[in-house]
Amino acid sequence: MNPVTDDPSNDFFFEAYDRENIAYGMQPSPELAAYLKQTASAESSRSARPQAIDLGAGAGRDTLALAAAGYDVTSVDVSERGLDRIRERAERANLSDRVKTLVCDVRELSMDADCYSAVIATTVLDHIPGTDAPAVWKKMCAALTSQGMLYTQVHTTEDPGSDQSPGKESDQPVSETAGAVINYFRPNQLVGWACEADSRLRVLRYEERLEWDTTHGAPHQHGKAVLLAVRQDFHPDWFGQPAAFPRSETS
Repeated sequence: MNPVTDDPSNDFFFEAYDRENIAYGMQPSPELAAYLKQTASAESSRSARPQAIDLGAGAGRDTLALAAAGYDVTSVDVSERGLDRIRERAERANLSDRVKTLVCDVRELSMDADCYSAVIATTVLDHIPGTDAPAVWKKMCAALTSQGMLYTQVHTTEDPGSDQSPGKESDQPVSETAGAVINYFRPNQLVGWACEADSRLRVLRYEERLEWDTTHGAPHQHGKAVLLAVRQDFHPDWFGQPAAFPRSETS
């Protein structure tokens, strides 16, 4: 992972985040967006705004969705340029009072237990060594409140950029930023962590898939594992993504 620095030459993602059309786009992760939409009324009824932390926040697509949904969000990344763009975007959306940024390597970050109603880690556990990722995962789980939600996305060994099978045999195009991924997750590895008793999670959705990415560079393919979970005794209004049996407007 890149050291914290203001020097663009040492910021792996500087060019990707510095573009007019910022890499990874404006749309939040779809599973996270579905959860926020379905639980919006419950969050708005709280007396105080819930706290969220977005690890490896990049240029802020998930941060801004959380802020718009009523969370106070701490955006954490090693890319100062990415955090600059988050502040710019938050100001344009009149969300600056709900967003603060922190330049930090997630391995060095301290998170209090039972502190956050949402912990987000979109492609960050795969950007740190596999020997370090379990400790960060444990901090993420411990930081959740009794009504907390955790969303995680990682690259898997299916990714064409992977140095392991089956990805390394793929003939599909590789991401321009594949060099930042150093820890490809094996099949069922992420959900296995979520199902460990110490994680104290209840899995709402887990999926391993191939997907096309056209948000930066030439179109390329990814192998991803996507996990949406909540604290084990928490039962929010979750109807699936998309909602399996949505309530009709007339009922």
